[in-house]
Amino acid sequence: MDIVIRPVVPGEHTVLGEITAQAYLGDGLLDFAEDDPYLRVLRDVAGRAARAEVLVAAEPRGAVLLGGVTYVGGPGPLADLAGPGEAEIRMLAVARDARRRGVGEALVRACLERARAGGSRRVVLSTQDGMRTAHRIYERLGFRRAPHRDWRPRPDLPDLVLLAYELDL
Repeated sequence: MDIVIRPVVPGEHTVLGEITAQAYLGDGLLDFAEDDPYLRVLRDVAGRAARAEVLVAAEPRGAVLLGGVTYVGGPGPLADLAGPGEAEIRMLAVARDARRRGVGEALVRACLERARAGGSRRVVLSTQDGMRTAHRIYERLGFRRAPHRDWRPRPDLPDLVLLAYELDL
């Protein structure tokens, strides 16, 4: 399948925000479902695009969005893990009807290309244990688990541990 990877445009913020929110909701990744405070963050594509590069995967004619990802080029307000010389991948999401078509992998590869072009020496990311399909993509592309970087994003949810992966470029 042909997939076009490109920066999101403002008219797509709402659509990509909903794709991202529905991916997390549909996979049971939010503890409070529709009441989860992280849902607002997932839907805030405009906020992410103002501080990082948000990429979309679209069908070749560009009218249908298939998914998206946030690429963080280094330490900053959207980086959870990235330190100096590191880029970070955040909020990878693929629409349910576009899954198993290579969309997620294409988005991750686009982030890796940007990291290499920008001179990063490593790419890092956080993921939940239940995101097994994403783990397979990361591992296929050479990412390795980095348990020393695992972290808990919410003190009110002590059982929520985000697993860290990294790839040396």
